[in-house]
Amino acid sequence: MSPRLFYRILSIAEAITWTILITAMLLKYVFAPGDFGDGAVRVGGFVHGLVFLAYGITAVLVGVNQHWRPRLMLLAVSTAVVPYATIPFDRWLERRNLLDGPWRREATDDPRDHTVVSRLLRVGLARPLLLASVLVVGLVAVFTTLLVMGPPGGGA
Repeated sequence: MSPRLFYRILSIAEAITWTILITAMLLKYVFAPGDFGDGAVRVGGFVHGLVFLAYGITAVLVGVNQHWRPRLMLLAVSTAVVPYATIPFDRWLERRNLLDGPWRREATDDPRDHTVVSRLLRVGLARPLLLASVLVVGLVAVFTTLLVMGPPGGGA
């Protein structure tokens, strides 16, 4: 799977989970107040939170691979905060050819390929199961920490 396709799948998934969360919130606050609406928001929030974090990790991973500047990676991650913003941002990246190219499995003469982060990425790309495991464990750790902290806004 290319960096472009990987990023696109997560950007679309993030937008879809916004729809799930917004629909659940409408159920809770407009159409079905009570237990059903509460449950819908819990499930929608859980799914959206998980994909939100996965998108953020993906944006950084693809950004490192594509040699994006840190500000661009931060902007990519930030688009997940605004409902549906990941899709137009994906298209913006596409128009600027910022998603072109394969995964960088080998170093080139480019000095950016010799940073610690780029080296770690190459090590991970050479061992995809290890990379996937580390990313999943990281995602679960962050998600679990956020669940322990409680829902946004401190409400139940």
